Amino acid sequence: MSETELACEIVGSCGVITLDRPEVLNALTLNMVRGITRALEEWERDPTVSCILLRAVEGRAFCAGADIRTLYEWGKAGRHDEQLGFLREEYWLNRRIKLYPKPYVSLVDGIVMGGGAGLSMHGSHVVAGDAFSFAMPEVGIGFFPDVGATYFLPRLPGKIGAYLALTGARIGLGDAVAFGVASAYVPSSRHAALTARLVAGETVDAAIEAERAAPPDSRLMNQRHFIDGCFAAATVPVILEEIDDAGYGGSEFALATYDTIRQGSPTSLAIALRQMQIGETIDIDEALRTEFRIAARIAAGHDFSEGVRAAVIDKDRNPTWRPAAVEDVVPAEIEAFFAPLAAGELEFPVPEAAS
Repeated sequence: MSETELACEIVGSCGVITLDRPEVLNALTLNMVRGITRALEEWERDPTVSCILLRAVEGRAFCAGADIRTLYEWGKAGRHDEQLGFLREEYWLNRRIKLYPKPYVSLVDGIVMGGGAGLSMHGSHVVAGDAFSFAMPEVGIGFFPDVGATYFLPRLPGKIGAYLALTGARIGLGDAVAFGVASAYVPSSRHAALTARLVAGETVDAAIEAERAAPPDSRLMNQRHFIDGCFAAATVPVILEEIDDAGYGGSEFALATYDTIRQGSPTSLAIALRQMQIGETIDIDEALRTEFRIAARIAAGHDFSEGVRAAVIDKDRNPTWRPAAVEDVVPAEIEAFFAPLAAGELEFPVPEAAS
């Protein structure tokens, strides 16, 4: 493992953060969360820093999410306070990025999922490279789309956020730009030139405009009518009925979507849909508080442990969910995940006064 995991340095006019765990797809650790948080706090007060640039060392991934194996091991050992301690600080960082007063540019080339989306999607600019690949696949491991996804997914056009939350589908460069997941496409070969412009003090918008290119066409845009129609339904079983009808109409995309949703944790699917239904009307603070309530309950539950076991530990890809089918989910039990915690609600740190 990299000794540093993370490099934070001021280069010219930029505060540059480089993720450096390529051997594990730059999976996010608590030390990395804390390192990024410290850097952002310092640079917010530094007048020489005009923007933030977040990037990753060359490899397959920008950031594939939190270190799920560690969260799983804490849960199996009954160390739920440590699970929630990590998530608390991660959510604090998501909020800081969202509210950051300086331009925050994520240079994303490769896989970005889960916690990686939390590091990038809340910033002012997401610049996609050629290998850009975005997903929020949490329902497939018995978790739920967190790191502020309750806020940012419902704000995507139409019902694309619900589609991404319930399927965990990966979208590439063309889809990302078309649906606003990424701000712009800058070819990977021009990333060094874009960085140089930012370091030299060019404004972020001007620098991106100088290096951007037209993205490829969006494949998913051709399915917009299907997605907006089916994913507007009130419950997961009804969504599946709508998709099933489309599948019988001969849509291979509908058939594949149906099968994918059926593989997810029924509880997680119901939670994710509810997040999408409430998310557009709440602010980032309430979104993160809501997610912390869900996390406090789901991280200690059966489906998360079983989902990680099947996907990451044993890799048999055959989880046994409880309940086993979306039709068996009890709505009142889903609402209970969203209820305020009796103790330990997510509170946000008060910023230190400028010295």
